[in-house]
Amino acid sequence: MSKPLKQIHLAAHFPGVNNTTVWSDPAAGSHIEFSSFAHFARTAERAKFDFLFLAEGLRLREQGGQIYDLDVVGRPDTFTVLAALAAVTDRLGLTGTINSTFNEPYEVARQFASLDHLSGGRSAWNVVTSWDAFTGENFRRGGFLPQEERYSRAKEFLATANELFDSWRGDEILADQATGTFLGDAKAGAFVHQGQHFDIHGRFNVPRSPQGRPVIFQAGDSDEGREFAASSADAIFSRYSTLKEGQAFYTDVKGRLAKYGRRPDQLLILPAATFVLGDTDEEAAELAREVRRQQVSGATALKHLEFVWNRDLSGYDPEGPLPDVDPLVGEDHISRGRAQVRMYRDPIAIAREWRELAAANGWSIRDLVINTGNRQTFVGSPATVARTINEFVQADASDGFILVPHITPGGLDPFADKVVPLLQEQGVFRTEYEGTTLRDHLGLAHPDADSAAERAAS
Repeated sequence: MSKPLKQIHLAAHFPGVNNTTVWSDPAAGSHIEFSSFAHFARTAERAKFDFLFLAEGLRLREQGGQIYDLDVVGRPDTFTVLAALAAVTDRLGLTGTINSTFNEPYEVARQFASLDHLSGGRSAWNVVTSWDAFTGENFRRGGFLPQEERYSRAKEFLATANELFDSWRGDEILADQATGTFLGDAKAGAFVHQGQHFDIHGRFNVPRSPQGRPVIFQAGDSDEGREFAASSADAIFSRYSTLKEGQAFYTDVKGRLAKYGRRPDQLLILPAATFVLGDTDEEAAELAREVRRQQVSGATALKHLEFVWNRDLSGYDPEGPLPDVDPLVGEDHISRGRAQVRMYRDPIAIAREWRELAAANGWSIRDLVINTGNRQTFVGSPATVARTINEFVQADASDGFILVPHITPGGLDPFADKVVPLLQEQGVFRTEYEGTTLRDHLGLAHPDADSAAERAAS
């Protein structure tokens, strides 16, 4: 007997703090004006997506002592944008990346609880850490936290925030809220937390929100990140784009849940995915090559190579051969506040490998970066893309995808108009929202329901 088809989860990522966006395209719009965010969100909701996702950048990036301005260099505050989007959407989930290294639990919990009220239960928090003192220089405690302690702080940060969210939980408090009865001396909002990173007590001033707590996302791929997600998150991002890699990640992370008393369906795995659509597979492949060359200009290619070489390479021709000098290895790095720095643990070995690839294929610097960097995940006709997405989900390589278009704000429209209807015809994606909260969309129980079930079981 065949197992029932899994339902696909889809979300939309408004590109930022990356070089996905093709700025040279006439259709590319602002990353500042609210109309861009509103158009993007309305398209996602029209397509019945689970949620919209916004990343966060706490500092302008720097390379070689200058602001890195070859992709997104600034954007409005995440909470402000999500709160505004709550007013122009009705069902779409609203997910924001908020840092746990340079914020405080009370402040973040208050903001998310407020967003959950304003949106009718559609908020989600992507809990991230900051690894570099460069970003910390913007804050009072810049660089105060050793790298090995950042997940320790993140875990306690989330646990503390949950204590604040839960400080209004309780049958007697909920009953009082429902009837409007004065709470008097009830302990609504009372909290006390003493730990390694936080020592706070008081009263949380935002009542229990529709979801109880925001949906929790986690984006780390390290062993610590995977363990953090297994213990505490409702969903985890993945960067793996092949079926085999996706299945390995899926099996590993889902396999960690049992030790925390959790079921596999209590943590969703959602890779980020780019896409290029064409009327035919051949047309899409040609367009994808063109998009990739637009994403990687000659200047971008040189800057990318500097991540590995840790040298100023501005004197090199991006259409010429790779440098014959070796990378500089050391603590100080030419590229500050860039995630790519962490990806190349052995720059000497990477440089050797890239030189061999370039020699074997006749690649220039720009060709190498185009061919070794992130490519479009799904390329093809709408039918091909719909079929491939479904294959990934049914084969347990993911539970769905967070789609990142290369044009904003209109780049999501072709997917909504051409691919989503095919997934709906296959019976693997909703035709209407069945619930009102993001937890409803993702098939996640309300925290109070989980707690009640745990009490009953014990």
